[in-house]
Amino acid sequence: MTQGKDYYKILGVSKDASPEEIKKAFRKLALKYHPDRHKGDKEAEERFKEINEAYAVLSDPEKRRQYDTFGTNEFHQHFSREDIFKDFDFTNLFKDLGIGGVGFSRIFFGGTGHGFGLDDVFSQIFETNREGGYGFTGDPSFKYANPKGQDVVLELPLTIMEMVSGGKKIISLRTGNAPEKIAVTIPKGIQPGKKIRIPGKGAVGPGGRGDLYLLVKHDPNEPYKLEGLDWELEKTIPFSEACLGTKIEVPLYDGSIVKLKVPPGTQCGQRLRIRGKGLPGKFGVKGDGYVKIKVDVPKRLTREQKRVLEELKNVGL
Repeated sequence: MTQGKDYYKILGVSKDASPEEIKKAFRKLALKYHPDRHKGDKEAEERFKEINEAYAVLSDPEKRRQYDTFGTNEFHQHFSREDIFKDFDFTNLFKDLGIGGVGFSRIFFGGTGHGFGLDDVFSQIFETNREGGYGFTGDPSFKYANPKGQDVVLELPLTIMEMVSGGKKIISLRTGNAPEKIAVTIPKGIQPGKKIRIPGKGAVGPGGRGDLYLLVKHDPNEPYKLEGLDWELEKTIPFSEACLGTKIEVPLYDGSIVKLKVPPGTQCGQRLRIRGKGLPGKFGVKGDGYVKIKVDVPKRLTREQKRVLEELKNVGL
């Protein structure tokens, strides 16, 4: 584990670097220090480990948030190397080649295997080709099996509560002429953009069925917008209440309701925070809720409303 080291410094990026900048820096350094370019060079291999460990954390929004919040030392007290690489998954890339991911586990976790290089995998990530001077260095007796069917990726819309609580969900697939019902286990605390793998439920091939991957997305029918552990909800109030202030009831994703004070002079589009009412993260951290205020401007007015507004106009409002 890279205790006490600065992941941003390892990748050579600033702390406010965008995901694209982090990915670009990772690609460049991983190619530079790849073990197949430095046979037997333990220093280069350690550097390669650091680069991948840094990217595994900084490329994951939740892990990056925890790292930024708690700092490197406390972060490493809670995250093992297995935790860090949990979502840093090269399984699909290895599978497409018809080989297992033993090379990756050997380098990072000290496992054993055929000892092949990782270049074929990294060539797909880094947009290089298999003729770039690396090649397959595995067991020459290794035989490629009949290919399995293609993996299938489907979207899985979930409510915030389903993502927070986890549990079981039944989905229906169309296989041939008959629907196939599958029970899906939703991990507690899963985030949009993550995938749930269901082995053997993909397309059919000579070597069997591929895998099904369910891409988690936030249910668009919910009124909330999500950003990490925070959510945002729009509420519309009358012009008079925006001027004078008011209290409104805000429904939370878990079904409860909180009362929120809208201060006098609140502007249209202003966001009011409800601290600690967002999604739960690790180490007891919770996000926040935000209410975006919209001011209702009526298209039609009664005579009395027009009269009052004319009076307000005359006094400068």
